[in-house]
Amino acid sequence: VQLQASGGGYAQAGGPLRLSCAASGRTFISYDMGWFRQAPGKERVFVAAISWSSDSTYYADSVKGLFTISRDNAKNTVYLQMNSLKPEDTAVYYCAADPNSRSLLGGYGVDYWGKGTLVTVSS
Repeated sequence: VQLQASGGGYAQAGGPLRLSCAASGRTFISYDMGWFRQAPGKERVFVAAISWSSDSTYYADSVKGLFTISRDNAKNTVYLQMNSLKPEDTAVYYCAADPNSRSLLGGYGVDYWGKGTLVTVSS
């Protein structure tokens, strides 16, 4: 699976931004999908994940109620809608794919990673 994230850029604090991740290659619906982020000087951390059927979604406590993950299996794309952005949301955001959401939640043993997209939130 090849993953291509897009939609990063500059945003004002309090504003929205939507990231997209297009998948190609193997069957998209075989994979749970996730988003991670890495702030400058920090480790990459889990942000959100969604099951292949969209029945289950998972969020880091820091983004719960602010970010929404969704997917469109017909378009082989997963989205991350980010609202009420804060300067501390500034990071490189990565999408990831794995058949098991447990791997995504733990951030280890993940099958596929995309290249990141930079989000910068100004105060």
